[in-house]
Amino acid sequence: MGNLYRFVEPVLLFLLEKKGRSYGYQLAAELREHALTDASIEAAALYKTLRQLEQNDCVTSEWDVTGKGPAKRVYCLTPYGEEHLAEWIAVLDHVARSMTRFVRTAGKHARDESPRPPRTSLRRPGKRAAKTAEPALAHSR
Repeated sequence: MGNLYRFVEPVLLFLLEKKGRSYGYQLAAELREHALTDASIEAAALYKTLRQLEQNDCVTSEWDVTGKGPAKRVYCLTPYGEEHLAEWIAVLDHVARSMTRFVRTAGKHARDESPRPPRTSLRRPGKRAAKTAEPALAHSR
């Protein structure tokens, strides 16, 4: 499931493009709304992704010390982050079209195919043959 966290990145880029500037806790609140998967995203994954985006020059951050309470980190999208978001949109558009095509094809195939007899075992035939051959060799000695 680790790769699902990768889908946090385009959502964060999108939210920062939409909002302009945002605190991490604000991004976390909206992340659920725009998530690309049903998997829940932990706060640690969110902040790890933001740090990675900052290391890759997609996002900048600075400490906001105004107001009451502790300092808060505020994040902004960079021009390179805007380009990276456009790349993500192109990739996700391609994936979405490919998945739609697969679902249509597989669904049609499943509807058109006649019912098959139920399988008796989930083991692969090669595995079963190896296990049955071994006792036969033991008896022949």
